[in-house]
Amino acid sequence: MTEPKEPNRGIELQNRNRDEESDTVTAGTESDRKWNLDPIQRAMGQLGWWHILVCAVVFPLKFPVAWHQMSIIFLGPTVNYTCASDPALDKCDKACTSWSYDNSTFLTTITSEWDLVCANANLVKLSQTIFMFGILVGGVLFGSLADKYGRRPPLVIAVIIQLASGVGAAVIGNFWVFVVLRFLTAVATGGTMVTSFVLVMEIIGPKWRELFSVLYQIPFNLGHLTLAGFAYFLREWRDLQFALSIFSVLMLSYYWLVPESPRYLFTSGNLDGAVSVLETAAKRNNLQTDTIRADIEQYAREKSRNASASASKGNVLDLFRTPNMRAKTLYMCFNWFVCGLAFFGVAQYIGHAGGDIYTNVAISAALELPGTLLCIHMMKAYGRKKTLIFSNTLAGISMLAIAFVPSTASTLNVGLASVGLIGMSISFPTVYLYAGELFPTVVRNVGIGTASMIARFGSMIAPFVAGMGSIAYWLPPCIFGLVPLLGALCVFFLPETQGHPLPETLEDGENFGKRCSGTVGTNGTVAGVENGKH
Repeated sequence: MTEPKEPNRGIELQNRNRDEESDTVTAGTESDRKWNLDPIQRAMGQLGWWHILVCAVVFPLKFPVAWHQMSIIFLGPTVNYTCASDPALDKCDKACTSWSYDNSTFLTTITSEWDLVCANANLVKLSQTIFMFGILVGGVLFGSLADKYGRRPPLVIAVIIQLASGVGAAVIGNFWVFVVLRFLTAVATGGTMVTSFVLVMEIIGPKWRELFSVLYQIPFNLGHLTLAGFAYFLREWRDLQFALSIFSVLMLSYYWLVPESPRYLFTSGNLDGAVSVLETAAKRNNLQTDTIRADIEQYAREKSRNASASASKGNVLDLFRTPNMRAKTLYMCFNWFVCGLAFFGVAQYIGHAGGDIYTNVAISAALELPGTLLCIHMMKAYGRKKTLIFSNTLAGISMLAIAFVPSTASTLNVGLASVGLIGMSISFPTVYLYAGELFPTVVRNVGIGTASMIARFGSMIAPFVAGMGSIAYWLPPCIFGLVPLLGALCVFFLPETQGHPLPETLEDGENFGKRCSGTVGTNGTVAGVENGKH
C-alpha cells in the first residue's frame, strides 16, 4: 500500500514556517544590532504606520509657529503717512496730532490703528522683541514641564493658550493688551515647538530619525510661504491675526490623538503606561507584542542596578554639573545662537532689497526649502557633525564675501545672501536633531528648551545687526559671516550621534562622547567604543 503523504507534507510546511520565523527573528536581531536599538525602540519598531500617524498629527503644529513668528511683517509694516491735522506740517512735527496713512497696500495695520509712528515708531519693533522673548520663556518653561509631567499634557495646554491668546489679540482695542496677548501666544508657541519635537524624536528609530527631523521643519517653511498668501488676501490686520490663530482649534484634538512618549513613561517609572503605548504601537506596526512587558521590565531592572542620583528627573543645572555634559551643552547652545542670529538676520537682510513685500516674503521663504531638503541627504550620508560644519561654513563664507562686493552690486549681494540662507536652512534642522540625540531623556526637553532660548537671543538681536549697515556697509555681513564660522569650529568638539541609542540618564549623557582610554574590556572590545564613545 502507498503511505499517506499529507502528514509528511504538513511536517514540511511546519518546518518551513519555523525556518521562515527563524530567518525573520535573525534579520530583526541583525537590524537591532546594526542600529544598537534598546528594548523600547525594538518594541515599537523604527518606523511604521503608528509612527507615521503620530507625525502626521503633530507636524501641522509648525504652521502656526511660522505664522505667529513672521506675522509682524504684515501686522506692523512700515507705511507711508502724512500729518492729517495740518498737511503743511512735517509728519513728525510736535504740533501734528493725527496722521493719514497710505492704504494702497494694507487697509489697516497696528501701525495705523494705534499711530505707532514718529516718537512711537519703535513700539512695533519692541512688540516683536517681546514676542521673541516669549518664545524664549516658553521653550524653557514648557521644556521643564514636559520633563516633569510628560510630553502630552504640556503640549495640549500650550495649544489652548496659543488659541485663546491669538484670537484675543485679534479683537482687543489697546496696543499694550495686544502686546501682552502676543507674548502669551509666543510662550505657548515656544512650548509647542519644544514638546512636539522631543516627542517625535523619542518615537522615531535612529534609521529614520534624520529624515523625520528635517520633515518636521518643512511645515515651518510652508507656513512662512503661505503667510504671504494669507496676508495678500486679508489686508485688515485683525482678519489676518484671527485667521492665523483660529487654525489652532483643530489641535485641541491632540488630547485624544497624541500618545504620551513611551520613553518618558519608562524613565519616569510608569512601566504599565510605557508597555500599553508600546503594545498599541506594535499592533499598529504588525510587530509581536508577547515579550514587550518582559523585555521592558528586564530593561528597567538593568537600569535600576546602575541607578544613581543622575537617574532622577533632571533640571537645567544638570546640563552643567559634569565636565563632558557641560562642554557639549555650551558648544550646542552656541550653535543654536548661530542659527537664531544668522537665519533670521540673513532673511531680514534679503527682505531689505525693496520691491513688493508679498513677493519678497514668498521668495525668502521659498529659499529655505532647498536647504531643508538637501539637509535630508546630507545628515543621512555624512552624519550630523559634518553636515553642521559644512552648512555653517557655507553660510559664513558666503556672508563674508558680501563685505568685499560693492554695495551697488545688489544682485550679487542678494545672491550671496541667498547662499548664506540656504546654509542656515541646513543648519537649523541639523541642530534640532543633533540636540535631541545629544541630551539624555531626563533633561532632553529642558536641554532643547535651553538651547532654543539661546537661539531666541540671537533672533532678538538679529534686526539690530542687520541695521548696522547704516554705520558701515560691511559690518552686518562680517558679523553674519564670522559667527557661523565660529559655530563650525565648536562642532569639531562634539561627538557624532548618528546610529547610536538615545542616552537615557544623566550618567549616559556624561559618558557619551568621552574620549576612551583604549582599555580592553572582558569581551575583547575597547572600553567606551562599544557604547558609541569616540
